[in-house]
Amino acid sequence: MRGISLDPDAGVVEEHYAVVYAPRRTRGRFAEECVTVVESEAAAIAAADAAGNRYPARVVGPARSSEGVRLFYLVRWLQE
Repeated sequence: MRGISLDPDAGVVEEHYAVVYAPRRTRGRFAEECVTVVESEAAAIAAADAAGNRYPARVVGPARSSEGVRLFYLVRWLQE
């Protein structure tokens, strides 16, 4: 994940397990409405649905973009 650095003391933007709606898995950032944060890696994998373009991932966010949109940034896909 390029361009984002986390301040571990701030607690504002954090890493999360999530299920991400992604018709193309080439993007590195996703609008908040495309991301469902879950409690664990296992929960993300269980909720994934490749046929529905919903993939398990590790993300950072939410962060506000310069346009005022809340975004999550991809750290890594949990399954390739």
